[in-house]
Amino acid sequence: MEKPFSDLLKAGGQAAAGSHGVEDLVAVKLWSNPCWLSFRINFLALQFNEPIYRFIEKEFGLQRPEYVVLYSLGLCDGLTASAICSSSGFPKNTISRAIQRLIDKNIIRREIDPADLRSFVLYVTDEGRRIVDGTLQPMVDREKVMLSGLTAAEQLMLSELLAKVVVDSPNWPTIINSEENEE
Repeated sequence: MEKPFSDLLKAGGQAAAGSHGVEDLVAVKLWSNPCWLSFRINFLALQFNEPIYRFIEKEFGLQRPEYVVLYSLGLCDGLTASAICSSSGFPKNTISRAIQRLIDKNIIRREIDPADLRSFVLYVTDEGRRIVDGTLQPMVDREKVMLSGLTAAEQLMLSELLAKVVVDSPNWPTIINSEENEE
């Protein structure tokens, strides 16, 4: 008889943890949790985001939504606000406020989109590039620390699996069924 997935998850996870102990509640959430994926992703995101965004706010005076805009443009200059919203998960009003604050600080600039004169595209200024450059290494270092328990092959596998989940995300419903019934 085949074991249920939850039993396999628990046995595999505990074997992977080996002699590395974790706090009791973390262990429960890791191995006895029907929502194991969301716990792991949220836990890891917080372990990355909290120290990184605290550093960015202290060193550069930028709040998380502002830095999300700036980092997006640092990766790919000439984006629209809607592209940043769809790739970050932040609502349009939050990103719009962040964009305005960055423009006011001369960290980014806004230009009319030559392909669509009703739209704007955003670009990093020299000051914005300085900030992006000053934040990349701490971010890379934090990721290296977080991945240090994995081999190169495991890191590649993790990257490929998570990318596959992200790529499939447009196929997910945007609301929960109970929300549909309330309307």
